[in-house]
Amino acid sequence: MPFDFKFTEDGLIPVIVQEATAGQRPTGRVLMFAWMNRESLALTLERRLMTYWSRSRKKLWLKGESSGHTQRVVRWYVDCDRDVLLFEVEQDTGACHTGYESCFFQQLDFSAQPIPVTEGKMFDDRSVYGTPAK
Repeated sequence: MPFDFKFTEDGLIPVIVQEATAGQRPTGRVLMFAWMNRESLALTLERRLMTYWSRSRKKLWLKGESSGHTQRVVRWYVDCDRDVLLFEVEQDTGACHTGYESCFFQQLDFSAQPIPVTEGKMFDDRSVYGTPAK
């Protein structure tokens, strides 16, 4: 499938993943940020399950392949420059490998100091992945 998007020189495009809401416009919580290549984008659209390109592992990565915490695509958008994608998903359990709903659970103050996390984890990362998340 030909995609008319602006991929980086290494063939990737940034992807923002947001929880799906009932409205016509995206209003849900940002769950995570990741990268896709053409193959992972095509697989995502074919299966309706989020599939990414792992830059650290240099391979395709189906979200939930080891945890079971999949992301089902509800709808998707491209930005005005056609160089960033936004997916609205239905997330099973938490999106973050540390057990939180979102990878963006750590709020900072205006001195860049962490504010204590008040939300609870949605799952125990040690029982899912066997080692503490970093």
